[in-house]
Amino acid sequence: MATSAQTSARVAGRNRAANAVGQYFYFFMSLLVAAIVIYGFSHTVDQNLLHATPPRPWLLWVHGTLFSAWVGFFILQSALVRTRNVRIHRTTGWFGVGLAVAMTVVGFATAIVMRRFDMRFETPDAAGPAAFLIIPFFDIACFAVVFWLALNWRKKPELHRRLMLIATCVLTSAAWGRMPNQTFAFVWFYSGVDALILLGVLRDLFVMKKVHRVYWYALPVLVVAQVFVMRTLLSNAPWWTRIANAILK
Repeated sequence: MATSAQTSARVAGRNRAANAVGQYFYFFMSLLVAAIVIYGFSHTVDQNLLHATPPRPWLLWVHGTLFSAWVGFFILQSALVRTRNVRIHRTTGWFGVGLAVAMTVVGFATAIVMRRFDMRFETPDAAGPAAFLIIPFFDIACFAVVFWLALNWRKKPELHRRLMLIATCVLTSAAWGRMPNQTFAFVWFYSGVDALILLGVLRDLFVMKKVHRVYWYALPVLVVAQVFVMRTLLSNAPWWTRIANAILK
């Protein structure tokens, strides 16, 4: 009797914990993403934007405003779902569509403008090679693809919410790349992005005892693409260098 009661109590406790994780996970993740972005950029925003010498192009301010707005938007949408304001969530979602379009266009433009700016005003070591353009291009393209998949499956909540999480996690690569540890920030920063997505995997295992198929497809593809991008950059691949130089010209 006692053993049976203890087992029932453990099961009930686990069920309560799983229910809490299931309810609050995405809202918690939105706050975690915001914390990572704030912490990462806090190391560079003053000298590279607010009090930069020479002053940065105005487009960088637009870029920063749009991407900051996305973090706030993700928090808002997660909070609306958590408080069961689904109707408002769907209505404000169309603002997110416009924001995502603007982020994509401005993101590509800012990557080109800032690469030109750095190569003109910074020392060669500080500016880095033209091939570095592959990093922001990949991040923005990856965000755009995953976001539009999430939009396409917006009527399938289990797909939609995970894709939105992945899209937002992808955007944190720039924050991970500004962490104090220079070796991590320059070479391993994508592992920070993947770690955030893995939290979604762990959530599924704990709450549902299985991993949703979105992660089975998206995470391996993302990791392979990240490895390809980093190998292309670190090896200074001639084919990409030619493309990057053509774009910058």
